[in-house]
Amino acid sequence: MPLFFNCVIYRCCINIIITANQPVRQSSIDEETRQKLEKRLSGRPDKNELVERNILKDDRSVAPRLIAAREKLERSRLEDKLDHALQQRPKPDELVKSGILTEEEAPPT
Repeated sequence: MPLFFNCVIYRCCINIIITANQPVRQSSIDEETRQKLEKRLSGRPDKNELVERNILKDDRSVAPRLIAAREKLERSRLEDKLDHALQQRPKPDELVKSGILTEEEAPPT
């Protein structure tokens, strides 16, 4: 395994010692922990699988600023739709009149 790959995986656990103007990397974790970490990282799903499972969004063609703005707009639209649906919802007294709720089940007004 190349040293730079180790550096990426164990970035928080690597101490760099400079000797003769060349960095020598020494891991601050033991071999068993390193093997467990490598095993877990090797079983990690790739980006395409995460996109298919809707964990990551696949927006390579859109600038990140536009993605954030689009998500904010979508959330705002959903909030407006929910507010509208809640306003159209029947009042408790209407539900009592139509026999859906009893007087005891109706929230106090």
